[in-house]
Amino acid sequence: MCLAIPSKVISIDKSTNIATLDTLGVQREASLDLINEEVKIGDYVLLHIGYVMGKIDEEQAKLSLETYEEIIKTIEEEEKELQEANKSNS
Repeated sequence: MCLAIPSKVISIDKSTNIATLDTLGVQREASLDLINEEVKIGDYVLLHIGYVMGKIDEEQAKLSLETYEEIIKTIEEEEKELQEANKSNS
């Protein structure tokens, strides 16, 4: 299964064809070599293993990011509950 993460383009280095992206507050660089569309600062794109794979509508990107945040929150809560249960059993 592949997972592409919606990310916002915050800068582009045209000499290297590398974009700097913001993904849930984390900045990373990604290659634009695999996308056939023009990408501009402020666009939302799909990031997969260091490559921008395509553009995504801002509304869809924000909905996807909200879902990711909910998943992360659920995982953190479950881990906390597990740690508390393990402490109780010790």
